[in-house]
Amino acid sequence: MAKEFDLVILGGGTGGYVAAIRASQLGMSVAIVEKAELGGTCLHRGCIPSKALLRSAEVYKQTKSANEFGIETKATAVNFSKVQERKHSIITKLHQGVQGLMKKGKIEIYHGFGRILGPSIFSPMPGTISIEYSNGEENTMLIPKNVLIATGSSPKTLPGLEIDHEYIMTSDDALKMTALPESIIIVGGGVIGIEWASMLADFDVDVTVIEYLDHILPTEDLEVAKEVEKLLKKKGISFVKNAKVLADTIEKENGISVEAEVDGENQQFAADKMLVSVGRKPNTTNIGIENTDIIVENGSIQTNSYYQTKESHIYAIGDVIGGMQLAHVASHEGITAVEHMADKNPTPIDYNHVPSCIYSSPEAASVGLTEKQAIDQGYDVKIGKFPFQAVGKALVYGEADGFVKIIADKQTDDLLGIHMVGPHVTDMISEAGLAKVLDATPWEIADSIHPHPTLSEVIGEAALAVDGKQIHG
Repeated sequence: MAKEFDLVILGGGTGGYVAAIRASQLGMSVAIVEKAELGGTCLHRGCIPSKALLRSAEVYKQTKSANEFGIETKATAVNFSKVQERKHSIITKLHQGVQGLMKKGKIEIYHGFGRILGPSIFSPMPGTISIEYSNGEENTMLIPKNVLIATGSSPKTLPGLEIDHEYIMTSDDALKMTALPESIIIVGGGVIGIEWASMLADFDVDVTVIEYLDHILPTEDLEVAKEVEKLLKKKGISFVKNAKVLADTIEKENGISVEAEVDGENQQFAADKMLVSVGRKPNTTNIGIENTDIIVENGSIQTNSYYQTKESHIYAIGDVIGGMQLAHVASHEGITAVEHMADKNPTPIDYNHVPSCIYSSPEAASVGLTEKQAIDQGYDVKIGKFPFQAVGKALVYGEADGFVKIIADKQTDDLLGIHMVGPHVTDMISEAGLAKVLDATPWEIADSIHPHPTLSEVIGEAALAVDGKQIHG
């Protein structure tokens, strides 16, 4: 027999399971349909495992430079199998935590592939969920009052560039490497590509980044992108920009070689491995959207500000709707969607208030408009910028490269954007996020006393610098 629920969620990733918890808190009966593991890409193939590897790379890099801190060490080496063991142990612990939360919320989990059915004997409206099992077990039918699509995304590739999972990898494949290559070509200088470039360079891998545009990190403020590139070049990373990879020139024999058209001329590149990092595509295939009136444009499900699709009882969140493909965004979208189902009148998310982070070394983080975006939108801007070099804690910490940049409206003094590059900025960006939510001004940030000595002093100084009042610069 079919089982009824108030809410069935397709996908148990970060957005899906957080939405399930909130729905349970609101008294709904909830089921999650997940074809793989709870936690989804973020926990198993993205945020957590990649940051675990980045941390190991950071520790290795710091150990090699211990003499600078007066600490004498013997030869330092990477035991990559232990690096991977540590990564797996972190994933396992967090996975167990998510499973515990599901039990606590009395949320039912169905491990199979869910598909939305059209109107049928089960329901006059589309939305009944058919669950298929890989072991051939008979399909299960779930009849929900509401459906939430949270099926996430998958790595993109380039036309003609076939992923073979050995020489040509996606980030999913790279996380499974049992040994570090001596050299790698990374196709794509976006966030994921730059994080991998930084990590592998810190592990002593020879890294070449091939980017189609004229600069890396196209979503970031241009000054931040240039600073990240400059500091990554110091690690020995090579950047090739304005470059189009020619997939039909690939050769694989004890490694990989490929040609790229660079500023109109072909150049050849060779390495042990290639990592293709050109973005991610929404997972909308074969989940039954064709059985509904849901609108899909450019591969992304279209919703309103409460994440309702054209079928008002079917919602969609996270990477599957495009937009900011970030785990914390999917979580808040899920909460908003569920509260809307429950008639709680949630406030729609203002994406201009959402912080984004890049976990390379150096780190980068931002919230709000870039300088170019602000000018393009007609703002008369004023800018404060302050370097970590003038911050005592950064010198003590041994990482004093980078800066904080604050963009404000010259007419109203409103904050428009805050951009950071340097040590631990992914932890410090939350102050900027709160300032945006509270509609703060630079003088209010500056008037908030930042303790000394801390890295966060750089934010207060940058806020003072907006009006030329910085103390230590």
